[in-house]
Amino acid sequence: MLEPLGLEEQTEAVYLAVLRHPGSDVHALAEHVGASEESVARALDALADLALIRRSWSDSRTAVPVSPQAGLEALLARQRLELAERQRQVEAVQLAAAELIADYPPLTGTGPGQELERLEGVAVVRQTLEQLAATAQEETLALAPGGPQLPDNRAASRPLARSILARSVRMKTVYLDSVRNDPESLEHARWLVRNGAETRTTPVLPLRLQVVDRAIALVPIDPQDTSRGALLVREAGLVHALVSLFDLIWDSAVPFGEPAPRSEDSFTRQELELLHLLNQGLTDEAAARKLGVSLRTERRMITNIADRLGAKSRFQLGQRSYARGLLS
Repeated sequence: MLEPLGLEEQTEAVYLAVLRHPGSDVHALAEHVGASEESVARALDALADLALIRRSWSDSRTAVPVSPQAGLEALLARQRLELAERQRQVEAVQLAAAELIADYPPLTGTGPGQELERLEGVAVVRQTLEQLAATAQEETLALAPGGPQLPDNRAASRPLARSILARSVRMKTVYLDSVRNDPESLEHARWLVRNGAETRTTPVLPLRLQVVDRAIALVPIDPQDTSRGALLVREAGLVHALVSLFDLIWDSAVPFGEPAPRSEDSFTRQELELLHLLNQGLTDEAAARKLGVSLRTERRMITNIADRLGAKSRFQLGQRSYARGLLS
């Protein structure tokens, strides 16, 4: 229940025991949770570090709970600050990567061996992806925005995935949270995991990205129209920036097989991201594209959020979102 706040299962069990039996010592708590005194002592140390409990003045082995409302609110506030800092880092790396890409086209050739190679058209990009998959030795990284894939695209990607995973090459992919609502996409993700791949999801992704062995990257020429082709990047500084962007997104994404976390108000990350997108001034159409959902689904999400907040208009929705701490 409290795992999204950073509490491991054993630590949460000890915390609940402290709340139910305040003033219990380590021995008593160990009996309540059915664990060793050593593991309970470690859990109490972790809870004390999180300011969810305090030690008794008379006996340091006795735990006294801090008010759950105060303790958990402080922990949630800390998590919000960490998420905001993580988002700031992602945006900074994204901006740096965009500036590097913008600076390079005038210096770039189009032939093999160039540090930045322009690939025109979908067929050339697909052929290059196949070549990269065949030469990968350590790992492949991918950001896959756009929501659920078309059946033909999923079918075409499986031979590439098999080729990579058969050689024990690590394969890490981040999809949008919206694919969790598509049965065929879920089955494809399970297929990847069964074959040894690692897959996670996040509410939004800044661009489509493929990286091989942290040395070569592939990004679209136009993020809004991937049919125009892609840039094959070999320049070490730019690849490093793109890999850093991937790592930041990967660290905050949720693995397939785990439920997407919700806020204390039971809003999903996708719903919170929708509020942020609308707050930034995006249209419904643009927000739907970012989330990888249909316009109809996006508007249904807005209606659902508004109903739960008791908002009768978009303006009131913004006001109540700020009042509830959903926007900062």
